[in-house]
Amino acid sequence: MRIVVEASQDHGIEIPRTLRLNVDRIEVVEVLDQWYGPDYRYCKVKGGDGALYILRFDESRSEWHLTMFASARAQALQRNHADSRAKPVSSLQLGGCKWQ
Repeated sequence: MRIVVEASQDHGIEIPRTLRLNVDRIEVVEVLDQWYGPDYRYCKVKGGDGALYILRFDESRSEWHLTMFASARAQALQRNHADSRAKPVSSLQLGGCKWQ
């Protein structure tokens, strides 16, 4: 999905500062990671809305694209799921029935 990104220059590299998705304007509060390809760069950023975004910058076209989005709620569910898998379970209760 093509998006509008307002970026600033840091040592000659464009760093995303805000994203525009439809009418929503999201501040970038942190750049978590970056990795490069032959003519593109990916940035993993955290938005002011608590969501994670992976942005792809096509250097040959100077265009930004949204390649991944995870809302704050989805991240919390994923963390809770990972935590529950880590705990030993001796029995499972479903709909009033106890399975062991």
